[in-house]
Amino acid sequence: MTITSATSTTAADRLTLRDIWLLVVACSALSAVVAAMASLNIALSEIAPDIGASSTQITWLVDGYTLTLAALLLPCGALGDRFGRRGVLVVGLVVFAAASVAAILLSSPTEIIATRVVAGAGAALVMPATLSLITSGVPESKRPLAVSIWAGVAGGAAIIGFFVTGLLLEFFPWHSIFIAFAIAAGVMAALALTIGTSRDSDPPPFDVLGSIASAAAVAAVVFGLIEGPVRGWADPLVLVGLIGGLALGGVFVALQLRGRRTLLDVRLFRRRAFGAGSLAIALQFVGSFGVFFLILQRFQLIMGYSPLRSAVALIPLVLIVMVTSLLGNWLAVRFSFRAVLPTGMFLFGAGIVILGVFDSDDYWVITAQVSVMAIGLGLSTAPATTGIMVSTPADNQGVASAVNDTSRELGAAIGMALGGSIVAAGFTTRIAGTVEATREQLRAVADQLSSAGRVAEGQSILGQIDVITDRIGRSLAEASAVSDQLRQRIPGPVADTIASGARNAFLQPMSQAYVVLGSIVLVGSVVLAFWTPTRMPEAQDAAPIDTGAARATED
Repeated sequence: MTITSATSTTAADRLTLRDIWLLVVACSALSAVVAAMASLNIALSEIAPDIGASSTQITWLVDGYTLTLAALLLPCGALGDRFGRRGVLVVGLVVFAAASVAAILLSSPTEIIATRVVAGAGAALVMPATLSLITSGVPESKRPLAVSIWAGVAGGAAIIGFFVTGLLLEFFPWHSIFIAFAIAAGVMAALALTIGTSRDSDPPPFDVLGSIASAAAVAAVVFGLIEGPVRGWADPLVLVGLIGGLALGGVFVALQLRGRRTLLDVRLFRRRAFGAGSLAIALQFVGSFGVFFLILQRFQLIMGYSPLRSAVALIPLVLIVMVTSLLGNWLAVRFSFRAVLPTGMFLFGAGIVILGVFDSDDYWVITAQVSVMAIGLGLSTAPATTGIMVSTPADNQGVASAVNDTSRELGAAIGMALGGSIVAAGFTTRIAGTVEATREQLRAVADQLSSAGRVAEGQSILGQIDVITDRIGRSLAEASAVSDQLRQRIPGPVADTIASGARNAFLQPMSQAYVVLGSIVLVGSVVLAFWTPTRMPEAQDAAPIDTGAARATED
């Protein structure tokens, strides 16, 4: 009798072919929506001139997707818990595919931005459903392994998006990116019909007020973070977004503590594994997306890499993260959660600081520096996600997944905004000398041409000085484009002056941004050393928090 029982228990704890297929489908769907969040960064240089987008519209081509995704994650996770996670996943993929097709058919910047907003809504349905399907569908003993695989895919999908986008742009116009998104999402929707589903066994009434408050709070904060570097942090609209978003966040917490219908039991943050995991994930994305924002500019604008070569250059980071994420979760579950999570975060932060302190244009030196960061990220990313999921009752896995994903999106927005504002402010200050030197050199060239009898050419150059110098002062990308154009048209050192001046104006604030981002992560690792529990909670420990008999009677 005992032997039979042990054998059946062991068999129940094994990953079956059905479990493996669930992992494949869910992780493939996840990779599609994560890749879509990152890949347009490489394609903007081709999309923007073709559709006539302004600098503000260029920003929103990427951030319209990110903002909508971040704002809708919590309510969409609750929808999956209530109505069935597979159905929500399929609907999200269909919406995502339809929005990608619309981006091919439309032509104005505003219309395409609108399609990215709709795609973000579809992605918000997809992301929490993928993780909650996995955690509720695989055997409990294999859940850490499954979460490790999910986290590794989530960490590497952005680089995969860079790679696929770069490869497509080598041979096809930018429309091919959206065609690829649509085909991938359509195939994933069909495959999702072959997997099992799950849902809350006794769903409470849907929390409409909480959903509105959470979506508005996240959207307002992310809007402020996105617009802060562009408009200035003292701009009234930015302040309204940031302060108003925080106020709405307070309203959301009050509704969750006192309301009859709840979207998220905020008492879960009292559970140390849940709170520490959420903080760690937010910090991971503050650091990683801040680094992506900066290092891709270095590869393409300083080192002259093509989009495809830039993506290939980041492949070592992906491989290291995917391998060490498996190791990190095993160590955290087998030995000590507290030892692994803060240590991984410390290595991650130290790697980012090293990028800022030791500047180099040697690819292999940069790869060695990024590898330190990648090892730390890999060690900490899966344990953080596991800490969130095992601390949450089984019926609420969709909301727990949404908390995980919201932490990611908020972290990504903060990382890009912080890195962008530091570089933008530093570049503006340091490029002023190059702008004045360029003015003088262009006037000198115009005088030389006029003296040589080429008066019309000289006057033409004088008439363009303000436009040229204005473009130089905007960004490294604009300055690099101007340098390349003038090299073909104007003799003398003007192009070299612009190129070297813009490079120097970018590199120092870039190093400062790395140090700031890395320091934030390092401080967070110290907090996590005290906050993280010693052992990883068991899934059966995640019983619903008792909110009192009166509350239970009300519901």
